Amino acid sequence: MTSLVLERERLQDYTKNGPKVTPTFSAAEMQRRLDAIRAHMADAKIDAALFTSYHCINYYSDFLFCYFGRRYGFVVTPDAATSISAGIDGGQPARRTFGGNVTYTDWQKDNYFHAVRTLTGGVKRLGIEFDHINIDTLNLLKSEFPGMEFVDIAAPSMRLRMIKSAEEIAHITEMTRIADIGGAACVEATKVGTPEHEVALHSTATMVREIARTWPHGELLDTWTWFQSGLNTDGAHNPVTSRKIEKGDILSLNCFPMVAGYYVALERTLFAESATDEHIRLWQFNCDVHDRGKELLVPGNKCSDIAKELNAMYAEKNLLQYRSFGYGHSFGVLCHYYGREAGLELREDCETVLEPGMVVSMEPMITIPEGMAGAGGYREHDILVVTEDGNRNVTGFPYGPEHLIVK
Repeated sequence: MTSLVLERERLQDYTKNGPKVTPTFSAAEMQRRLDAIRAHMADAKIDAALFTSYHCINYYSDFLFCYFGRRYGFVVTPDAATSISAGIDGGQPARRTFGGNVTYTDWQKDNYFHAVRTLTGGVKRLGIEFDHINIDTLNLLKSEFPGMEFVDIAAPSMRLRMIKSAEEIAHITEMTRIADIGGAACVEATKVGTPEHEVALHSTATMVREIARTWPHGELLDTWTWFQSGLNTDGAHNPVTSRKIEKGDILSLNCFPMVAGYYVALERTLFAESATDEHIRLWQFNCDVHDRGKELLVPGNKCSDIAKELNAMYAEKNLLQYRSFGYGHSFGVLCHYYGREAGLELREDCETVLEPGMVVSMEPMITIPEGMAGAGGYREHDILVVTEDGNRNVTGFPYGPEHLIVK
C-alpha cells in the first residue's frame, strides 16, 4: 500500500475572499493612528512593531480577534500595516483589517512566527507590548529572531490612545446613548419577584437591537448587563445570578454596550419599592461625591489629586474605609476581558494630568458590610469628555433617591 504524504502551505491568502467591510472609522482616522505610532517608532528608532493585544490590534486595524488558543498580531512598518490571523477565521480578519492580512495554517506549530518573519525582514529593533507578551511567547520570539532587539511599545501606544479623536468621541457618545436605553430597560424589568438574570437579559437584548439598528454593518459581540440585588451588590463586577428581587433590596444596574472593540458603561444604584432612612442617607452622599467628582474632571487637574479630594469627602463622614476601588478610568478600546489605559485612572498613585480629548468615567463606590444599617454596594457612573474649558457629560440617565426607587 502506498502511503500518502500530505503537505499544506504554511500561509493562506484570504485577502480576495470577499470585499472589505464597511469600517467603523474613516480611512483618515485609521491613518491618523498609524501615523502617530510611526512617528514614535521613528523617534525611538524602532524598525517595526508587532502588536499582540486585543486593544492595540483593534485600535490600529479595526479587527477584533477571537483568541481561542491561537496567536494573533498586527505588524506595523514604515510603509505597511498587516494583520496576522489564524486560518480558523477564514477571510473575516482580512475583510475587517485596515491594511493587509496574512493568514497562517495549523500545519506547523511555528507558522505564526513564520508569518511574523515574512513581514519583518531586515528588522533589527522590534517593538512589542511588554505588558501583554507572556514569558512563553517572549522566549519563542527570542529563539525565532536571535538577532533582534525587543523594545517596549505598549506604554507609548497607551499614551497615544488616551487622547481621543473627534470620531472616537462621537462613537463613544453614541454608545452612551445606547447604555442609557439599556438602563431604562433594566428599570422597566425591575419588579419584586423577578430574577436578576431576567432583568439583565431584557436590558442586553434591548441594547443589542439598538446597536444593530445604529451600526447595520457592524459585528454584534459581547454587549452585556450585570444586574445585582441585595448582598450581590457588594462588588462592582459580581456576576448575574437567579436570585429574585425582594422588597427593599438595594440594586445595581450595570449596562455595557460594546461596539467595534469599544465599550461604555452605565452604572446606577436602585431600590426595590422602598429604602430605609440610612440607605437613603448613604445613597445621597455617594451621589454628592459623584457630583463633586464630575466637577473635578477638567483640564489641568491631576488624577491623584482628584482621588485625594474625594477621599476627604468620605473621610469626613467616616466612610472612607468602605470605598472599594478607584474613582474612574479612561474609556476607549477596552472591555472586561482585555485592555486598560492604566495611565489614566483616578487613583491615588496616578500622576497623569487631565487634557482635552480624554474620556474619563466618574464612578465612586462604597460597600457597607452585611449586618450594618444601610448594607450594600452604592455606585453611580457617568462618562465625561474633557474639553478645552471643562467637560461634557455624555451620560444622560438619572440617578439618586428622587429617581430610582423603583415601584
